[in-house]
Amino acid sequence: MSDGTRLSLYSIAAHRGFADALVAGLIPRYLEDRFGLARLTLLLPSRRAIRTVTEAFVRLSGNGLLLPRMAVIGDIDLDETLGPLLDPIGEGADIPPAADPTRRWLTLATMLRQAMEAEGLTVPGKAALLRQAREIARTMDRLLVENIDPDDLMGERVIGIVGDLSKHWERNLRLFMIVQRMWLAELQTRGEIDAPARRNALFEHVARRWGETPPNHPVVAAGITSASPAIALLLRTIAGLPAGAVILPDLDLSLDDVVWNALGSAGHSENPDDPPLSPGDAVTHPQYHLKLLLNRMGVNRGEVRPWHRRGLGAAAPERSKAISNLFLPPEESASWVDLPANRRRLAGVRVMETAHPEEEAQAIAVLIREALEVPERRIALVTPDRGLAGRVIAHLARWNVIADDSAGRPLPQTVAGRLFLHLAEVMGTRAAPIPLLSALSHPLAGTQGDERRQWLANARQFDLALRGPRLDAGLGPLGNAAFERARKRSDDGLAQWWQGVAEMFAPLAAMGDAEEVDLAEVLDCLAATAEKLCGTRIWGEADGRVLASFVEELRETARAEPAVLDPAEIPAMLRDAMDQQSVRPPWGGHPRIAIYGLIEARMSRADLVICGGLTEGSWPASASSDPLVAPAVLRGLGVPGGDFRIGLAAHDLAAALGAPEVVLSYAVRDVGGPVIASRFVLRVKAMLGDQFESHRETEAVKLARALDDTDPAPPYPRPEPRPDAEQRKVDISATALDRLRSDPYQFYASHILKLRSLDAIDEEPTPAWKGTVVHDILEKWEKRHKCAPGTLQPLALEELGKLSGHPFMRGLWQPRLMAGLEWIEQEQAGLVEAGREVLLVEKSGGMMFNGVKVTAKADRIDRLPDGTLAIIDYKTGTPPSASMVEQGFALQLGTTGLIAENDGFDGVSGTPTHFEYWSLSRGKEGFGYRVEPIPEGRRKSGIPREDFLHESARYLGEAIDTWITGDEPFTARLNPDLGGYNDYDQLMRLDEWQGRGDLGAKEAGS
Repeated sequence: MSDGTRLSLYSIAAHRGFADALVAGLIPRYLEDRFGLARLTLLLPSRRAIRTVTEAFVRLSGNGLLLPRMAVIGDIDLDETLGPLLDPIGEGADIPPAADPTRRWLTLATMLRQAMEAEGLTVPGKAALLRQAREIARTMDRLLVENIDPDDLMGERVIGIVGDLSKHWERNLRLFMIVQRMWLAELQTRGEIDAPARRNALFEHVARRWGETPPNHPVVAAGITSASPAIALLLRTIAGLPAGAVILPDLDLSLDDVVWNALGSAGHSENPDDPPLSPGDAVTHPQYHLKLLLNRMGVNRGEVRPWHRRGLGAAAPERSKAISNLFLPPEESASWVDLPANRRRLAGVRVMETAHPEEEAQAIAVLIREALEVPERRIALVTPDRGLAGRVIAHLARWNVIADDSAGRPLPQTVAGRLFLHLAEVMGTRAAPIPLLSALSHPLAGTQGDERRQWLANARQFDLALRGPRLDAGLGPLGNAAFERARKRSDDGLAQWWQGVAEMFAPLAAMGDAEEVDLAEVLDCLAATAEKLCGTRIWGEADGRVLASFVEELRETARAEPAVLDPAEIPAMLRDAMDQQSVRPPWGGHPRIAIYGLIEARMSRADLVICGGLTEGSWPASASSDPLVAPAVLRGLGVPGGDFRIGLAAHDLAAALGAPEVVLSYAVRDVGGPVIASRFVLRVKAMLGDQFESHRETEAVKLARALDDTDPAPPYPRPEPRPDAEQRKVDISATALDRLRSDPYQFYASHILKLRSLDAIDEEPTPAWKGTVVHDILEKWEKRHKCAPGTLQPLALEELGKLSGHPFMRGLWQPRLMAGLEWIEQEQAGLVEAGREVLLVEKSGGMMFNGVKVTAKADRIDRLPDGTLAIIDYKTGTPPSASMVEQGFALQLGTTGLIAENDGFDGVSGTPTHFEYWSLSRGKEGFGYRVEPIPEGRRKSGIPREDFLHESARYLGEAIDTWITGDEPFTARLNPDLGGYNDYDQLMRLDEWQGRGDLGAKEAGS
């Protein structure tokens, strides 16, 4: 394929450490004297590769030397900023400047909206448009990297492919082409080109210049695997220079020609009518992208020679042969059954299977900790699973071993990034409690020292004030809650603190109330609020500096290219944009431990390499398709599809397998359930066959399990606390009496331990909250309007407007409540006509009974026409059944009646004869109904009405004698079949003993 010129093309096999082998060959070839290497220009794929090669020079230099000039060319996956780095190489080229990628992103969103409107398509929200615009930009870049002209999308080959696809692919392709042409017209107006196009132009310029006038200094390109046409042209030129060389990583020179040919045409065909990439190509093979690169360079594999310099710490050469056989294409892998043992030997490679990701992380940490005991031993964990990397880092910390994930973390997962998004959510949700509290309690919020402690104390009090269903939107209702809590606690400090917070967040709240906001103004406001809340600390660390750079770039672009969004869309839009930013860890981790992603691991060197997270969907990742351009169209244009990345992942694993010692690790399940081991692991198992058992890593798994292995804790007994007589001296309320008889432990926790469960923040309205609201409305109805007709519903609407902005309440529960209140108003009018009189509403009373004070808060007591009393209990749900009342498990009506009979309520005297539940829930005839659990005339079974108070007194006396003045234990769930409150189930550790029979009968002590 070449023109006969001897090309300087080399390969470093997988069993040799690439960086060390590269440097071991460069030093004797180019050293000449102590300054010889300084004349060398070394082109590498990434900044990480520069660091790795620099470290290799340090290890192998001996007496020290001047390093070569190293520049980044980059792969399309590496997201390197290539233009400025290549400008010196492209000196003298008349190439337009590159368009700003952020400005392109915002502009494409506007163009996409215009195109969708012109095509009559439904236009989504701005955040969704920006997300789609990012996909369009990514697709445009892929086409540019492959030198695909926009006119090629209208070629005969593409039109024929599109005709066989579904209509949505045709519509998406048309939409993409419209936006692309609009953008190209915009570029022409600006006199700019896209960054990938500029990179291609730089590569073509330097290739042409070096081809005409070779440089007078050596040029070496090493470790570059990108198969883009422009890079292939540059590498072909460098390989033909008198003092040039190209060193490829892990090109398998020993692979049989039959297998090499089975990989497919890889962009090279004698027939010009054949598609650039054949559908039958083995794109998932680790050598495919290298074959594609060689074909685009116009050279044969036979022209590539070994580098002939053995790297330090290399594995045995037999390993490379086994790796080559491991990744044979499907048909050729049938030869495994006939392979001799030495052709499938993977000495030094172990496979570790664990039960779940947590155990996998612990076992990997054990392997790393064990390897550190060997002096100068270097360890690398390579995994695409950042969650697994984080867990390993956490487990290593138990031994005070600090490790850094060199792949970095997405900006939203950092301290500064989270705070910035909290503030955006405060604006987008109109000061919803959860994001506001998250911002106020953030580690960077407030001042430092003693003032920080006071800040957090106020934030906690504010947190307690907001418990329960959401208040109405905006800062006003939140401030009312804060001031009310400050008034009740006489806490002037809380009130002053909130005033400062309200002033700080007022600009954000004002923006949240607007229909649309300008993105640049939003970023200004968010940055200003962040500085008011945290000071300059938010920008001080590595994540803060990345955040500052992100905000500044996006803000300046938004000023040049205005973007107007709904405030509710801002948080999602910012999160999407910030996810593209990675925060690299600063120096300071353990010098012999490296934790890499797949890209960062390329060209790295370690004595022990642990490949973690080897499951399908992780390594390799699922092959994602482009949402705008069909895979068949991309393949017809010669653009590698999603499966191509599986081949890159296989190449990454093949490179890792070249280390002296390798552990392949995976868990058989994740948080979602069972998972499938990586196809690469399954290949290892299949190729090794009966040798596989000897390659299992089991000791680390045993040690990991032993770390957490301890004697099982004894079964937790059913709680039966026995407080002393002094502790039992507590008052009993009518509502607590039901709890005491049905579940004594609940009474013990609430009245003796005085523990109260906290409502969640922003929770749905609970039955207890609904009941409190209804009782408050009915109390105000009597006090303000004396239960006058036509006054209840306006009062209810007024009060509900103050209480909750929860959509569940506004849209579902409030209409039902209003229907129930309408029934109460009608029922009350009828009873008044019948001669009833309301004596009291929501009044407390009490009496002494067997030496114990018993209290009750009567919902309502009426005077009947015959002078007796009716005890009424309001319910928002289904009231207790008659059998519950008769068995003494719903004693509120009876206890309230006893107190009324004993003149325990001021201004009320008489004998209770009627006991009624008024329910606002749905009945037979709509919302609202009245029921008497002890009806008049019931004689066959149950309690006669005239005996109800006597029976209630008996139940009350039994409860007092048993638990209050007696010494019976407060047994948990004494009557487990009864429904009721579950506020203290966690405290009683219900799940640990319920249903275990005799095991739950032991005493727990108090």
